[in-house]
Amino acid sequence: MRIDTYDPSALSDAFGIDMNTIDLPGVAGLGVSWGRVAPGSHSDPHQHDEIEMFVIVSGEGEVVVDGARHPVGPGTVVKFDPFETHVLDNTGAADVVFVTCYWREPSHAGTAAARPGRRRFAERPVFVFSTPPTPNGDLHLGHLSGPYLGADAFVRFQRMNGVRAWHLTGSDDYQSYVVAKAAQEERTPEQIAAHYGAEIARTLDLMDIRPDQFTMTSTEPGYREGLRDFFSALEASGKVTRHELPALFDEETGQYLYEVDVSGTCPSCSAAANGNMCEECGEPNIAADLVEARSNISGSVRPGSLARLALPLHEFRDVVATHHRLGRVPARLRELAERVFARETLELPLSHPAQWGVPPRGVDGQVIWVWPEMSYGFLHGIADLGARTGETWRADKPEQDWKIVHFFGYDNSFYHAILYPVLYRLAFPHWEPDIDYHVNEFYLLDDQKFSTSRRHAVWGKEILAPETADAVRFYLSRTRAEGERTNFERDAYVTTVSDVLIDGWQGWLEDLGRRLNTRYGGVVPDAGIWTPEHTAFYARLGGRLAAVTGHLGQDGFSLRATTAELEGLVTDARVFAKHEEMLADVSGWQSENRTAMALELAAVRLLSRVVTPVMPRFATRLAALLGESEPAWPSTVDLVPAGTRVDLTGRLFFAAEPAAPTPQGAPPDQLPWLADLVRGALSLPAGTAVADKTLRELGASSLQVVAVQYQILERLDVDVSMEELHSGRSVAELSRKLTEAVDR
Repeated sequence: MRIDTYDPSALSDAFGIDMNTIDLPGVAGLGVSWGRVAPGSHSDPHQHDEIEMFVIVSGEGEVVVDGARHPVGPGTVVKFDPFETHVLDNTGAADVVFVTCYWREPSHAGTAAARPGRRRFAERPVFVFSTPPTPNGDLHLGHLSGPYLGADAFVRFQRMNGVRAWHLTGSDDYQSYVVAKAAQEERTPEQIAAHYGAEIARTLDLMDIRPDQFTMTSTEPGYREGLRDFFSALEASGKVTRHELPALFDEETGQYLYEVDVSGTCPSCSAAANGNMCEECGEPNIAADLVEARSNISGSVRPGSLARLALPLHEFRDVVATHHRLGRVPARLRELAERVFARETLELPLSHPAQWGVPPRGVDGQVIWVWPEMSYGFLHGIADLGARTGETWRADKPEQDWKIVHFFGYDNSFYHAILYPVLYRLAFPHWEPDIDYHVNEFYLLDDQKFSTSRRHAVWGKEILAPETADAVRFYLSRTRAEGERTNFERDAYVTTVSDVLIDGWQGWLEDLGRRLNTRYGGVVPDAGIWTPEHTAFYARLGGRLAAVTGHLGQDGFSLRATTAELEGLVTDARVFAKHEEMLADVSGWQSENRTAMALELAAVRLLSRVVTPVMPRFATRLAALLGESEPAWPSTVDLVPAGTRVDLTGRLFFAAEPAAPTPQGAPPDQLPWLADLVRGALSLPAGTAVADKTLRELGASSLQVVAVQYQILERLDVDVSMEELHSGRSVAELSRKLTEAVDR
């Protein structure tokens, strides 16, 4: 017998609260401890591989598990499964005293780690953001390969698993780089933002990336006042105050210098950097601390000082550390936070003298810095999405049950993972935002950074078309800069599409279709007798499914690893087919041959489902050939139903380069092409009847109509106005007008 009594004097700090281990001699594998949470305090958020159980002895509070709150009091017993992030929050006036027991069950932990709906993804709204691009130019492959492709594939996978997930982005209109571009093109910032914002949306559409929310901040109704309310809340916290800070000015003009207007050497890593951010090490600067600073206006700078609204960021180390324990925060970001908070002080300006932007209330001649602004923009996007989908989400009242997921490049890491959690704490003290971060490194072109100014870029519109979108998505996924910088080479891209997709995947499907037609009349046979080799191949397909599921999931998301598994799946199937072909026409093995054919077609069915997040067009076409539409994410490897008629021959699924524009005098009937274009732009299943419907009846959004307009112009060189596309004409009527225009 062993009796242990709660002793407050024996407690010591652990997990942010007071705890004391209960010694149980002779009991192996079971840990037991006393714990105490003082009023107004809570334990640090954490997760682990053990199963854990709390028994509340006294006091009242709440247990927070993956963002969900549950009341607890004396007599409450709570069991946590492995890897559930949990917090014990004391909301009462007395100590919460509890006993915790914990033990390991490896099989249970393995199951929990592999569960697709882990961390309550299937139980709450999931808002997936790709960093809004600056509308000072169109998107090149360096942009597309990172946040935008990542967020799109992530959302597609989550939706296939029943998660309510949305992709949100927009255009970051108030960037100083927009002002610089306006001066270069002799236009206004408003014109630049509107023009390039629309071009960005069209390029995303060509890539089959169609965000659910696209916020253009300079024209979005209610955005300016909502942002000013948010910033006023920051000031009301007492931490954001206006005071003098070092600053730089142009020697000749006296203009205040920041961001694009000033450059020098990073004071942290000694790399070349622009004002306010070093792309190499990811650390911020305040422009005035740049080494050998140079004005990009006249070449010379004058040091001085200027009163701006600023935040003492160095005071918030613990806030950021606690936040980083709550969601998915890669070690790369946590290491950046360690470097930033190693500074003794960091007074970060949140406003700058400028005319382009949103001025904070009560401050003349300055605007809210666009990077802090973005933290509000995310909340505004959620509210705007909710208003269109019948939800009551509000930017000024973020909800604890929201799950936010960010995709961004490493050069934006400081803002997303360090600054924004602090701003949210100041504006909404009772909100603990649950955020996952997915960061990519620079994607290079021929081993150099993509550069608009040096014309060193491959633009999205240069390579994207309906026939190339899947090939581009595949190659960018295959070479995505995850954890390291990677490189795009045009020749390597063309070779990969030719060797892997056309000769490999398409060649396999063509050969399989020919064999199915020759031996079974194009009808899927029922499986017969299974050999051990059949069973092994079936198991390998299951292993590929499990691996792809893990690589696309919220914890281990990696498009590079995903494409490797997809290639492996096709390679496995081709090797299997080659071995089984030896007996394909030998009498006496017909039953085993039927099984081999059924299994190879099962591989096709599996591919049509698991390739969807990466190559949606190919997946839709392949599924349609198998008699399926909009499949859910598979949990098992399933055979194609026996008796299904399938024809895989003569199909052209992939191309590396866009087809030549349709010449004048082309075949007069434009309806088949236009119908395919409409189905693709609106993400409708292959075969959906569209000819007798208008774009409005088909549910086309404004951005989708713009995409249709742009692709008509690119393909046929016919400029159809938005008014005509919205005129109430059916798709068939529009095709007749296009035919007439082409004939002329």
